Amino acid sequence: MIQKNVVTIGGGTGSFMLLSGLKKYPINLSAIVSMADDGGSTGVLRDELGVLPPGDVRQCLVALSDSSEILRTLMSYRFEKGGLKGHSFGNLFLSALEKITGSFSKGIAEAEKILNVKGEVIPVTENDANLYIKLKNGKKLKGENEINHNFEIEKIGIKKIYLNPKAKANKKALEKIRKADLIIIGPGNHYCSVLPNFLVSGIAEAIRKSKAKVVYNCNLVNKKGHTEKFTLDDYVDSMNKNIGSTRIDYVTFNIGKPDAKLVKKYESKKELLIKWNKKNKKYKKYKIIEADLLSQQKVKFDKADKISKTRSYIRHDSEKLAKTLMKII
Repeated sequence: MIQKNVVTIGGGTGSFMLLSGLKKYPINLSAIVSMADDGGSTGVLRDELGVLPPGDVRQCLVALSDSSEILRTLMSYRFEKGGLKGHSFGNLFLSALEKITGSFSKGIAEAEKILNVKGEVIPVTENDANLYIKLKNGKKLKGENEINHNFEIEKIGIKKIYLNPKAKANKKALEKIRKADLIIIGPGNHYCSVLPNFLVSGIAEAIRKSKAKVVYNCNLVNKKGHTEKFTLDDYVDSMNKNIGSTRIDYVTFNIGKPDAKLVKKYESKKELLIKWNKKNKKYKKYKIIEADLLSQQKVKFDKADKISKTRSYIRHDSEKLAKTLMKII
């Protein structure tokens, strides 16, 4: 049987979770990863070494690795003391490979061999570009880290979201999209991990022209100050707008119920579970797939992780989501 070509587009923890489940199936898997990250260890390495952001790529490599448990643990290890405090070994490793090979993509290719990766991890661009949001009051937010920590974006409104300097799509990313049978978008931080991929010149156009089915994995909770008022339809409308057409065919939507204490904790931060108005009769071109996609595992964060406070406790279950997506194939 000919294996299907599956392409994921995203970044951060969302991509790690998604790929951890999908790699267990007989598919040709390619992960296109956002290059907008500039927080924590990644941000320091970008500033001090002039390298492309390794953090999201590292997570995807670990997710797709079939190497030993100790090697995968090593890639995620964070130093807790000294001059390297807060740095991930994997981030340092990828930055060193970029310097040795002269190219971030070549460095990733070497890491894939070392880690025995199933599939490919592809940076959406090889250009060094920063993410910007210009608000309706004229204020500019520079970088994923500043944007992530600003909680007035929705209140003031976005005038423009863009990359500076402009970035061209990685040719390999475009090739994978052209050959894809299924394109999976998200889940992940809407403005910081998912949308930046579609600001890269060529990506949206390639998806519009692709014959693949397109799936959008809706997030579980809204983000304070960013998407507090968003419903499922708002997320899909935003994605289609950035793709440039009503391109999304399927949307996965979680109906599992998180622990009541966790829900209360999120509500206190104004981060509510995403809703879907089933009575909304307006015509839609996408099919909504409802399923229990919720992880019941308790999330533990590394003490040395500088941005652990921004990470999510309510998460998708990698195996549940992968099983749901494979039904579409």
